This record gives sequence, structure tokens and C-alpha cells, in this order.
Amino acid sequence: MRDGVIAAIGAGKPPAATRTTDATGSYILPGVVDGQTHAGSCRGLPGIESTTRSAIAGGITTIVDMPYDNPAPLNNQERLAAKIEAIETSAHCDVALYATVMPGQGIDDIAPLVEGGVVAFKISSFESSPTRFPRITADQTHAIFAALSGTDIPLGLHNEDQEMVRAGIAAARSAGREGIAAHSDSRPIAAELAASAAFLELGAASGAHAHLVHFSTARGFQLTEQYRALGHRATGETCVHYLVLDPQEHGPALGARMKVNPPIRPNARDGLWQEILDGRVAFVSSDHSSWPIDNKNAASIFDAGAGVPGLETLLPAFFTEAARRGLDAPRLTAAQLSERPARFFGLWPRKGALRIGADADIVIFTPGEHVWDSAHAHDALNWSPFDGHRFAGRVTKTYLRGDLAWDGSAIVNTPGRGAYVRRGDTCWFH
Repeated sequence: MRDGVIAAIGAGKPPAATRTTDATGSYILPGVVDGQTHAGSCRGLPGIESTTRSAIAGGITTIVDMPYDNPAPLNNQERLAAKIEAIETSAHCDVALYATVMPGQGIDDIAPLVEGGVVAFKISSFESSPTRFPRITADQTHAIFAALSGTDIPLGLHNEDQEMVRAGIAAARSAGREGIAAHSDSRPIAAELAASAAFLELGAASGAHAHLVHFSTARGFQLTEQYRALGHRATGETCVHYLVLDPQEHGPALGARMKVNPPIRPNARDGLWQEILDGRVAFVSSDHSSWPIDNKNAASIFDAGAGVPGLETLLPAFFTEAARRGLDAPRLTAAQLSERPARFFGLWPRKGALRIGADADIVIFTPGEHVWDSAHAHDALNWSPFDGHRFAGRVTKTYLRGDLAWDGSAIVNTPGRGAYVRRGDTCWFH
């Protein structure tokens, strides 16, 4: 590593160096590119510091952060500038950014945000908040797609049909079903797929890149594949909690601590792993949400907040589950957590691989049983649905652009060492 990039890779006697690291017995992996985080959902832009601190401890050297910051989302140049300033002041790892468009905003701000380097846009078909996480109507979605159609920028969707979900919640409540077992039924797979299909059709009509940000079942990926096979730009991702957790197995103990939207589905894990092996999953992300545990403390699952922390468990949870299934865990981890998201967001070849000329973002992952205890997390949240899980290894070192940032027990870089990463020229569909 020299001047922040990988200068040489080889075998045999190494060249002279000012410092060396012996990683015998460990895997040397490219830094993880986490394609979906929510650093500012609770604490606003100051949340970037604790989120990126946790990322570095988890082997994540670049986060792709969602636009739904508290109290207002990233939807114009002014907010982009404010977020870049916060990154340059507070971030421990590199940060790429999603932007969004608010209801009734129009499309005039889209081109300046693209010029400003954002890697993607995101909207929602379900309204969690009228000001911070609103629903965008079909006509406005079509206009956004049209504005992006001449670019390589994806438009992502939180994919749930609002009317179906609200009806499902009302039916569950009226039947007295208030626990985690009712969560998936109240937000049925049909609601997820209906919203996704409508979105994919709007993207196809515009010739733009339609991306579904979290499929919870295999059927979603089969749907996107049908559009891709017809020549349309269509992709989907999933999150590590969908690959590891099941409400029937983990729900009784975890309750609201495993509540995410769309829900974690019963008996969905095998199908999702098969989609990964078949190449239909664009990449796997954490969907890290920076909500404190108090947000989960409610008598009814429908009153508890959605979202889970996940930055320090993304890599070990994915690796462990892949290994448990007898798969090539190191290669799948490097592909799904590093190379594929880097390519998707236009960060390749600078990010996502151990190759000459790439940023020296490197993770040393050491095999061996490791029981996760979120009391030791670095995210200022200190809770996790993965508490007590036995992982097949842990991150023992993280390098950001050649500098040691995590030594296996402490963060050793400083806030502001991370940088804003603009989208480059490469594209998923080129």
C-alpha cells in the first residue's frame, strides 16, 4: 500500500516496507461497501460520527447513506452541501450518498444533485412520515424516472403498497394480534410485490434504472429478472437480516427487536440464498437504522419502531450463514458485500476489490467462534437482533485508504478521516 492505494500484489518475498502486518490464518478481504444505511434517521447529521465509527469496527470502509435525515431529507443542493460538510468533519469511513425528491417538488433539483455526485435517488410508496419519509405518487415517480432516464443513476424504492399495509394492520389489530408473528401477515408479500411491479413498469416505460432496495422473498428477484431479460434496467437487493433471521425461530425471543419493513418472512431464507447463487441479487446490505432501543419498547408490534442496527454484524453474519450452508463464504462475502455494491453505485474500480490502483480499503477477518455482544458496539445504540449469535469469525483489522482505522479492539482513526465519495463513470448495466 502506498499513498492510500494498493501499489502491488504478489507472492514470495515481500518488498521492503515501513510497516507490515502478518495476517496468517485470516482472510484478507476488500473493505465492505454497505449499500444501505440510515446514519441520520434519529440524531440527524451528527449521527454520521457514531454510524461510521461502527462501520469501521465492522470492516465497512464505505457506507452509502440514505437521504432520510432528521429533521429533513437530502433533496436539494443546500442539504447536500450540509451533509458533505458533516462527512468531512465527522466521518470515520468514506461515505457515498443517496438523494430524494419530496412530494410536489418537481425535477429541477435532480440534475444539480447528480452533478454534485450523489450515487442514487430513493423514494417510498409507503408513508412513514409526511415530512421525512413520505409517499411519492405514481405520476411524480414517473416524472422522476423520466428525469433520470438519460443517466446511470438508479431510482430506489421502499416497496410496500400503502393501502394494503394499512388494511392489513387494521385487520390484525381488530383480531387482537399484536405480536411479532402478526407483523409479516399485516404487511403481506402481495403488498411488497404489487408496489414493486408498478415501480418496475414505470421504470421500464421511462427507460430508467428501477431498483428495489429490500426484497424479503425470492419472488421479488424473479420479478426483476423478468424485466431485465426484456432489456430493462431492473435490479433488487436484500439485507442480511432476511438471510439469517426467521420470525418462527427468532421471533419469540426477539419480538420487536427484529421488526423491519418489509418484514422478515417465515421460511424465506433458503429461497433468498438461492437467488444469490443464481446471480439475481444485486448485492446484500445492512439497512442499518440508528434508532435507540427505546423506539422498540411498545406493547404492540404495530406501535414499535421499524429498523435494526447492523454495521458490526453485516460481515460476520453473512460470512457465518454462507459458511453454515457449505458455500464459499470468503468469495461470496467479497462479491456481495464489496465488489457488487461498488459496481452498482459507480464506485468501481476505486472501491470494492483488492486490485492495483484501488483504494487500500482492506479488512482482515479472522476465523474462530465469536459471540456477538452489542454492549461492546461502537454505534452509540448498543442493542442488536444478533445479540448472542455465534459468528464464525470477527474483524480484527480495518484499513481505510492504507491507514489502520480499527485494530481489533479500538477505533484508531479520527473523525473526519472519512471522505465524501462521488459517483464515478462506471455503471451496473455497462
